[in-house]
Amino acid sequence: MTDHTTRRRRAMLTPAQWIGRAVVALVLAVFAAFFILPIIWLILAPTKTNNELLLSGPFSFGSLDQLAANWNELFAFGGGVFATWLGNSAFYSFAALAITLLVSIPAGYALALIEFKGRRLLLVTTLIVMLIPNTALVLPIFLELSAAKLIGSPLAVILPFSFFPFGVYLTYIYFSTAVSRDLLNAARIDGAGELRVFGQVAMPLATPVIALVGFFSFVGNWNNYFLPFLVVGGQKIPVQVGLSNLLANVPAFNPTTATSIVIQLPTLALATLLSVAPILIIFLFAQRFLVEGMTAGGTKE
Repeated sequence: MTDHTTRRRRAMLTPAQWIGRAVVALVLAVFAAFFILPIIWLILAPTKTNNELLLSGPFSFGSLDQLAANWNELFAFGGGVFATWLGNSAFYSFAALAITLLVSIPAGYALALIEFKGRRLLLVTTLIVMLIPNTALVLPIFLELSAAKLIGSPLAVILPFSFFPFGVYLTYIYFSTAVSRDLLNAARIDGAGELRVFGQVAMPLATPVIALVGFFSFVGNWNNYFLPFLVVGGQKIPVQVGLSNLLANVPAFNPTTATSIVIQLPTLALATLLSVAPILIIFLFAQRFLVEGMTAGGTKE
């Protein structure tokens, strides 16, 4: 019955409606191709030699042997410095993430559910700072780190990465809309102190927003290029800054390169894939919590 009704409705469409649907489908197909085809090319590029990448079909598969050769070339670059860059990125991002969660979740809870002097001013300040572009804060942060003699140390990256007012605001919205105040008040009536209410009642309910804040913080920290580029160097740089070093050794992008080690385009493509792989893996494992976190504050109890 449903299929018959659907066929009748399709048959009743006017030519103008058919044309409109065809145009919409064409636009969607163009946008899908625009975003998907470069990703397919990037995934296949590390399986080829440099000549195959330039001369063969853009979506042809090379060989697993060539993929292994490009892998070995990448991790042999600079005495294995690419693995060091990945380790630095992981260390900076996870250390900053731990500090961010320790600060953002209690701060958002306090702003949403606890009345104290200066609460409104603190919330407004959080919103204002959240709207300031990160690049505008780089210079004052650099001057502060220089005054504290932290330039060149891991803390010069970790401490600024931990500053995440957007996470405070997300947590504030979540606790304001998705957590029942009656449930928290019932725990207080039973004699629980504020810390116990937060730790044993509010925190178990906050798993979605913790995942959401953690994901956004980790992605922002992992992809950050400008600040680490300014405050650390040598063996301490993260992978995003390291990619620019690799780029400088690719003749196609830097014809004047005079280094003895030359990186070919397939190896650079492999480095790019490995630099985004941790974000993809974390997203795949955390997507259920991310969806819950993004929809939890949609209705107010």
